[in-house]
Amino acid sequence: MTPGRRYGRALPVLLSALLAATACGPVAERKPQDLRVGYDSLDGALAVWPPRGDLSEDATATAAVTRTVRDWRSPADDRAHLPSSGILFSGRVDGAPVALVAADVPGESASWLLQLTRDGDRYAVTRAAEYTDPGYLVYSDVLPVQTAAGRRYLVSARVQTLVGPQDRTLPVTDGLSAPVDVPSCTAVGVTATLRTTESLPRGRAADRLLDLGTGTVDPRYPLVRDESGTGRKALTGLDTCVLAGDRGPFGSIPRRIGDRDAPRSVPTSWPMAKLTVRSLGEVALGGGEAAELQQLTWDTDAGAMTAVVYRPADGSAPVVSPADRATPLQAYQLPVPGQPLVVLSWRATRDSSLSVPPGTPLLVERPGLAVIPSPSRSQTYSLANTDKTHYRSVKPTN
Repeated sequence: MTPGRRYGRALPVLLSALLAATACGPVAERKPQDLRVGYDSLDGALAVWPPRGDLSEDATATAAVTRTVRDWRSPADDRAHLPSSGILFSGRVDGAPVALVAADVPGESASWLLQLTRDGDRYAVTRAAEYTDPGYLVYSDVLPVQTAAGRRYLVSARVQTLVGPQDRTLPVTDGLSAPVDVPSCTAVGVTATLRTTESLPRGRAADRLLDLGTGTVDPRYPLVRDESGTGRKALTGLDTCVLAGDRGPFGSIPRRIGDRDAPRSVPTSWPMAKLTVRSLGEVALGGGEAAELQQLTWDTDAGAMTAVVYRPADGSAPVVSPADRATPLQAYQLPVPGQPLVVLSWRATRDSSLSVPPGTPLLVERPGLAVIPSPSRSQTYSLANTDKTHYRSVKPTN
């Protein structure tokens, strides 16, 4: 199996043969058909995901977790492949047995983080989030865990220190951090310091992530890579629950399985890395105060996505558009209360020329940007360059 892409960093681990004995191999008395405890991944001599938790050597708990994972199905009705999945943590958290499983789902070429809690003598999957990188979940070093006491993080053996919101260093015991108060709908930074290993001969002082908040619902994975720190700036003042909604930038393009939308799967527009923002300038509508118009850009496993953010001058809640795939002519439908708009954006050159239907009022017109009222019927706009003309159609919103 081939690991997926990484953004700004080398692949940190090598998978050993699935059934080979390793430093984090099967625990004693585990039945061959049970999930492995830990994961068969090494960084040099370091076992990246060794068994964690006070129940990691409990054969009864391992068998019960295995039965539940075997019965679990993804939204596409695919099952986990047990030989290439593993229990990363099995132990008591806040007094209750909890298991965290890295589940490999070959049918979707996906990795899932399953969180299980014990109910009587059985375990139940209480959280199931799809890892947004098409590579393996175990190539991450920080994984989100949600408990009644708050957000926690499970970290790999490479993590030396972990800093959470408000730059608070989080105590880590047996791989699991202390609980931390993460807001429901606000992005906060999480930074890991990675120790020196074979794949990181100088270590890594700041492995940055954004936690999109505890309001992020399954199967959306709440952690986004933020290598350069631009994501924190891009999401300042934005409601991540709005961003993740069906009309928000991160949730507006549904994943398709076969010829149908799959609303229970993670959206195609869900962010994975490289969140950035740039200003498109100020716009004044109807003689009011000028508002700032920004363009968000981020990477997904389906390529780059963009959206626009309208930040009113009076400090009221920003307005965001649905996502648009990165194209030469971007078309965004911006639901400004009382005055829904269409924003057209492009990279202006000496030879580029925008055309709109006759009679279309242009509220803003300058190189690279046009703002018009939302149409009452379908309209098509075009951008002519020296070698090609690009067309975009916009339909009225309901």
